[in-house]
Amino acid sequence: MNRDQLKKLAAEKRFISGIYNYCDRWCERCPQTSRCLNFAMGQEEFSDPEAQDIRNEAFWNKLSGIFAETLELLKESAKEWGIDLETLDSASDTERLRVNDEAAESHVICRASNNYNRMVQDWFSEKERLFFDTGALSNEGLNLEEAIEVIRWYQYFIAAKVIRAVRGKIEEEERDDEFPSDSDGSAKIALIAIDRSVAAWAVIRQYVTEDADGVMDIIAFLDGLGQAVEKTFPDARSFVRPGFDEPNPNG
Repeated sequence: MNRDQLKKLAAEKRFISGIYNYCDRWCERCPQTSRCLNFAMGQEEFSDPEAQDIRNEAFWNKLSGIFAETLELLKESAKEWGIDLETLDSASDTERLRVNDEAAESHVICRASNNYNRMVQDWFSEKERLFFDTGALSNEGLNLEEAIEVIRWYQYFIAAKVIRAVRGKIEEEERDDEFPSDSDGSAKIALIAIDRSVAAWAVIRQYVTEDADGVMDIIAFLDGLGQAVEKTFPDARSFVRPGFDEPNPNG
């Protein structure tokens, strides 16, 4: 896809600006793919079987091409806006970003979200046999396989978004922004991922006959993490994500 094709695609009115900034990246389960430019770009570039295989060189060549074209488009837009991108990478900016990254990763809710990663990995490693024994069972609502899929999808996503939210909060305080808070948006999708993970663990709890207390410990830990995120970002739940939290103008 060249720059002209990218511009033409981006100009289509069906797309919601910024909808992909606060989603969970789970396109297969997303109800808004028809209105997402990122998804459309992926479909445009990776429609043939060869390019869809991430182990195939064609995939990475396609991805590299998209990056190069997007970077050129960004440079063009920056010139129009009077922004010199070369000045944004000064030594002082690099050092400030490094300090902010370290501060974010050491924040209590970021450390807790990384602890959740390890808890999930340890639990599944120990209970692998359970899924062979009960994988065919299902209750009303989510079945076991679907619950596992939800937990695994959000296992690392939660920490990534919590860290982004904390880092964003630090940078917003430095700039004293008046714009809608990106940190609140990141925190909101992290909270949604936590909510869905809690629900999925509740499904797991229905199947577990041994170590039920272990599952409840994870649920309690996640609930506590969610409360801590909400305390840190009290406006996160009310953040309006483009496309997801707004009325659909097309019905």
